[in-house]
Formats: sequence, C-alpha cells, structure tokens
Amino acid sequence: MKKILLTATAIVAAGAFVLTGCSSERTPTTDESTSGEEMAGFADGSTIGVALPDKTSENWVLAGELFTEKLNDAGYKANVQYAPASNTVAEQQNQIQAMVTGGAKVIIIGAKDGKQLATQVEAAHDAGAYVIAYDRLIENTEAVDYYVAFDNFKVGQLQGQALLDGLAANAGHEAPYNIELFSGSPDDANSRVFFDGAMDVLQPKIDDGTLKVLSGQTEIAQTATEGWKAENAQRRMDSLLTSTYSSAELDGVLSPNDTLARAIITSVEQAGKKVPVVTGQDSEVESVKSIMEGIQYSTINKDTTLLVEQAVKMVGQLGAGETVDVNDTEQYDNGVKVVPAYLLAPVIVTKDNAEEAYANVPSLLEIVQSYK
Repeated sequence: MKKILLTATAIVAAGAFVLTGCSSERTPTTDESTSGEEMAGFADGSTIGVALPDKTSENWVLAGELFTEKLNDAGYKANVQYAPASNTVAEQQNQIQAMVTGGAKVIIIGAKDGKQLATQVEAAHDAGAYVIAYDRLIENTEAVDYYVAFDNFKVGQLQGQALLDGLAANAGHEAPYNIELFSGSPDDANSRVFFDGAMDVLQPKIDDGTLKVLSGQTEIAQTATEGWKAENAQRRMDSLLTSTYSSAELDGVLSPNDTLARAIITSVEQAGKKVPVVTGQDSEVESVKSIMEGIQYSTINKDTTLLVEQAVKMVGQLGAGETVDVNDTEQYDNGVKVVPAYLLAPVIVTKDNAEEAYANVPSLLEIVQSYK
C-alpha cells in the first residue's frame, strides 16, 4: 500500500484529532472541501452489515459484540458476520454479497484480505450501499467511501521507539544491539504500514550501526507472518535462534502484535535463552500480564470501543445525509484513490505507564493494579 505525503505534521494532526470536512457523496474528494451535493440518507431501522475477519484476535471478538450492541442501540438492524479462520477469503466475499442482496445501507468491512474484495464492494455501490473500511484498508477500488482506523503508521513508529527505549534500559550493555524484525500477514494491508512506521524509526539506527540484524532479514517479505498465526512466528523464531543465535545474544525483537510477541517469547524461553526486549500491539490480556511481570516490554493500546463508536457515528451521519467527519485525506492511497479517513491516536504502553494508559479500560486497569 502506497503511503503518500506522510509527514510528521500529518501524524501530529491525526493524533490530535484535527477534523476536516469531507464530502458525503458516493466518491468523496481527496481535498478538505465539502461537496455541494448531500446524500439522501436512509431510514432508521435500516440494516447495517458488518463483515469481520476470523476471531483469532481478542479485539475482533470485542468489535463484533460492540457493533451488534451499538448499531442496535442506534436504531439500526446489525448484521455482523465473521469469516471463519479455517476458510479462505471467499467466505467473506460471500457474506458481503449476501449483505448487499439483503439490502444493507452501509457495509462496514474489517477485511480478511483487502486486496480481494473489490468486486463485492463495487456490487455494494451498485446497489446503493456505502462502504466503510474498518481497521484494514480495502485496496484497488474506487468503491470505498471511508476508512476508520487507528493511525497505523504511528503505531509502527511507537513500536520502533519502544524497542529502542527498551534496549537502552534493559539490554545490560551498550550498543550495538542485536535485533530481529517480525511483520504481520501479507494479506493484511496494515502489516506494511506497521512495518514502515517502525522502520522509519529503526532504519537510521541500523544504518549507523546502533542496531544489527544478524540474520540479514530486513525486508517485509522476509519478516512476514502468514495469517498472523502464533505458530508461524514461533517457528520462524525457532529457526532464527538455531541458525543465527546459537552463540550470539539476541537483545530485541520487533513484534507487530501481542499474539506474535507471546509466541516469540515462548520460543526464546524454550531455547533456554534470556528473553529479549519484545514489542507488541492490541493490549491483549495475557500480554498485559506479561508486561506487568517484566517479560514482554510493550504493547499498544487501541481502544476498540472508541473505534467502533466512530464507525457507528459515521453510519449515523450517512443515514442523516450529513457530512461525514474525517481527519485525514492524504495518507491512505488504496492504489486507485486516496480514501478519506478518520484516524484515532494509539498509545504506547509499558509497565511504567500502564496504570495511566488503561485508566479508562476497567478490565485492564484491574489487572495492572493487581500487580501493585
């Protein structure tokens, strides 16, 4: 996925939630102006489709529950579907097509594979529905009206900086530090964005010798984890430990999420080696516990409740024929168009700031406070 015009200013603006206007037409403009033509909207009680990927992440499970609750509370009929982990993307394609046939006015899609849904979202547009890409960008089609997500490039930057901070605090020696890099599934457009954000921070340190990737695996194709599956990350870490770190010390690992972080840590522990500094994302319960126990170094808090609420707010604005709020019209080029986006600000979490970071997440705050 091509990122365009990404500057520090744009990132700060996204993190600060600086709202700009965007057309609520079928194909919004990519500048910050408002179209003169408003939508007709749609009636209360309309069906809203929500197509999500498999339930391998705690956050996807929570998202489905929240969409059902909040869309129904807002007066709509929520049709929430998951694509089973054992199936191909064809299952999600079929689910979206069924939502179109069923008359959904808006279809919110957390893509199983954002490169393979163009036909289905174009059918949605042909039927008069609007499409909101949720968390993962849908690529190579004009038929995506909006994108709602956390600022995923910023997520990667925070992970890269956390790795550097953790190495300085916990490596037990001065630079250079030996690290390895992991990225997400190649069928998830976010994987590239997370990785690019992290490398924005890490590459200069690799270039100046502060960091050394002893395996030489620094390209996303070399670091990818198919399907975001823990077993694939653990298998690759096992291989790296055997081939590269039989005698060398591994100081840190860039992990794009918590599920993979725990798999990486398991691999290192089973090899009888010291656990390196390991990053993560998603604030999964077991990883929050691991952070408080001083094992995993960091995670990212992306409050799923806030993301779902923003998506539901967009549905309400579309239904009322109002201008839809966005705060980014530059970053997310899906290969055909720059998709107007509403980005929420991610928060880095370590043991030192966990209580503050989870102040508004009672279940995680309780876990953190139990370690005090």
